[in-house]
Amino acid sequence: MVAAIEAAVPRLSTARALVDRFHSMVRGRTPDTLHDWVAEATSSKVAAFGRSISADLAAVKAALTEAWSNGPTEGNITRLKLLRRQMYGRSKLDLLRARLIAHT
Repeated sequence: MVAAIEAAVPRLSTARALVDRFHSMVRGRTPDTLHDWVAEATSSKVAAFGRSISADLAAVKAALTEAWSNGPTEGNITRLKLLRRQMYGRSKLDLLRARLIAHT
């Protein structure tokens, strides 16, 4: 099905290849080809994403080269928000505290 769609709309094939390359850059943490990727992306179906990357190029390069990440913090925030939504209107602080302690 993907091949049929890409055959019908060739620009989508190019966009998918660009997204795959960006994904590889992020996973491999290789910012070497970032400038070339931005140049190609700004003239494709993912132009808005390419422009937003080029607008904050220094931050994107830092994200690809630095060893630290805020992933654990974001994970904890997501977990707390999920528990808060699940507990909304059910009980008071003591039950919420018990659930938080049980999930850590």
